[in-house]
Amino acid sequence: MIHASGISKSYGSKILYKNGSFQLNPGEKAGLVGPNGAGKTTIFRILSGEESPDSGSVSKPEKVTIGYFSQDIEDMRGRSVIDEVKSAAGRLASIQPRLRELEQKLGEPLEDAKMTKVLEEYGELQAEFEKLGGYELDNRAAAIITGLGFPPEDHQRPTESYSGGWKMRIALAKILVQNPDVLLMDEPTNHLDMESIIWLEEWVQNFKGTLLMTSHDRDFMNRIVTKIIEVAHQSITVYSGNYDFYEKERALRRDQLVAAAKRQQDMLAKEEEFIARFAARASHAAQVQSRVKKLEKIDRIEIPTEEQAMKFEWPTPPRGGNEVLKFENLGKTWKRDDGKEILVFKGATALVKRLDRIAVVGVNGAGKSTLLKIVAGQTDATDGSFTLGAGIAVGYFSQNALDVLDPKKTILDELHDRLPNATLGFIRNLLGAFKFSGDEVEKKISVLSGGEKSRVVLATILSRPINFLVLDEPTNHLDIQSREVLLEAIKDFPGTVMIVSHDRHFLRQITTRVFRLDKHELTIYEGGWDYYQEKTGH
Repeated sequence: MIHASGISKSYGSKILYKNGSFQLNPGEKAGLVGPNGAGKTTIFRILSGEESPDSGSVSKPEKVTIGYFSQDIEDMRGRSVIDEVKSAAGRLASIQPRLRELEQKLGEPLEDAKMTKVLEEYGELQAEFEKLGGYELDNRAAAIITGLGFPPEDHQRPTESYSGGWKMRIALAKILVQNPDVLLMDEPTNHLDMESIIWLEEWVQNFKGTLLMTSHDRDFMNRIVTKIIEVAHQSITVYSGNYDFYEKERALRRDQLVAAAKRQQDMLAKEEEFIARFAARASHAAQVQSRVKKLEKIDRIEIPTEEQAMKFEWPTPPRGGNEVLKFENLGKTWKRDDGKEILVFKGATALVKRLDRIAVVGVNGAGKSTLLKIVAGQTDATDGSFTLGAGIAVGYFSQNALDVLDPKKTILDELHDRLPNATLGFIRNLLGAFKFSGDEVEKKISVLSGGEKSRVVLATILSRPINFLVLDEPTNHLDIQSREVLLEAIKDFPGTVMIVSHDRHFLRQITTRVFRLDKHELTIYEGGWDYYQEKTGH
């Protein structure tokens, strides 16, 4: 289907990869992985024809159609959600309105010659429309946008009324409705809630074409891909299997490389010792020269440096009481700008105990983030009572916290202002644990990526001795490696956790209880993530 052969790409002095090769076979589903900045997005741009490799070639069938979903979205305005999605259906999008025009003309009195001409055009367009699946377009578009979280009553809403995250969903729907031969998807699960991720997972599993995607969602990747293409250390490496297989196989290959490098070093040391010992003896001159030439021809095995991982070491928190949080008949109503009241939830009653790991779940808009805001003291409940236990210190992470960072400050200044009593050495060590080292701490907040901002905010939470973590989507923008480190840190956290996350792998690993918000009410499941899924069928 698509064959990349010996491709190399660099930007200035930065080499992304040299002489890399891989292929995507018909119907194959592959994952693209690698550290940030390694060149994954550039691979997508090369395959889609937006860029060319510096050397090497990419071959693909002449008539193959490629759909590319990227994180860059175009401006959307002037159309409803469903019309915007249908506009991406290529030739179909232009045929449909023309058929309507012709149908209107056929209802008008026309001369015979003109009627014949209209009938001919209408017949030709209708046949093409049917062949391209045009009669299913409306239903297909509606099913896709509903699956991605837009209820039927919002299908006619103007696109400009939506935020950037929702426009990203519209952009994704536009790619899916094309049903291309090859689908390239760069982080399609960003900005999606769990229900939409599960819907997309099923859609992609049923997709008949070829797929190449990146995703920070481990479960999503594992359930879909059968091949991993890794971009790292200026090279491209192919692994047969899903993400879990890739992790194990990569570790095995690295161990083998380290062992081979050790054997080579031992051999080189012996050869160099012989040369040094007999270099001055004329009787051994031929042997010495032979061994010198031998060493010059040997390709030295290099062990690629591993990307630094975040390291968490929790400060010792205060002990706190066994009853961390208690609320009875808790309710919340938001008041809109027009004065209308919107019920979020009501009658919520729960007791959170020390060392609980609680996942708060529910469909988009059910009130998950609102409940966490009440718990963290960011907003007041409308009804009911709410009590934090004695000695409970809360650490709260939310996506909005990223916007609270001052874009004019450096990372170092931001941390110093939030931790005025901490020494410069403590702050630098703390930032080092979050992969900010050397001059990187002088980077302005304004130039940071979403993942880097998340790490800055997590660093501020980590630095304080807290015993109750309240986390609203802490894994957003973090790559799989950083998510794994955060996961291990939360497992080791000597306190209580309430978390909203759409990462199922993450929730499966830590959850001991589930609080589900549905139809304005709270239901509690006394078991982990698998228990919750078994009980609800979700």
